[in-house]
Amino acid sequence: MTEPRPGAPGASVPAHEVTLLVRAGCGACAPAREQLEQVCEEFGLTVTCIDVDDAAATDPELRAEFGDRLPVVLLDGREHSYWEVDESRLRADLAR
Repeated sequence: MTEPRPGAPGASVPAHEVTLLVRAGCGACAPAREQLEQVCEEFGLTVTCIDVDDAAATDPELRAEFGDRLPVVLLDGREHSYWEVDESRLRADLAR
């Protein structure tokens, strides 16, 4: 599935799934979310946010694996960065 990349008429890039793992009260999570949403908006993508503590009821492995490194950016289900958004790398990966 492809969708047009903004600013590039006729060009298309693969659709990506971007997820941000967060925790309530995390001081780094809100700024990371804002930054991530701005970058993803340029690519026509929506960020899905998941609170690892809320998700632990049905997916305890999520909190066990990522809970000590929040916020964590997942790109297409794989860890892309943690503690902060690696914006230049993310832009490059979203353009592929």
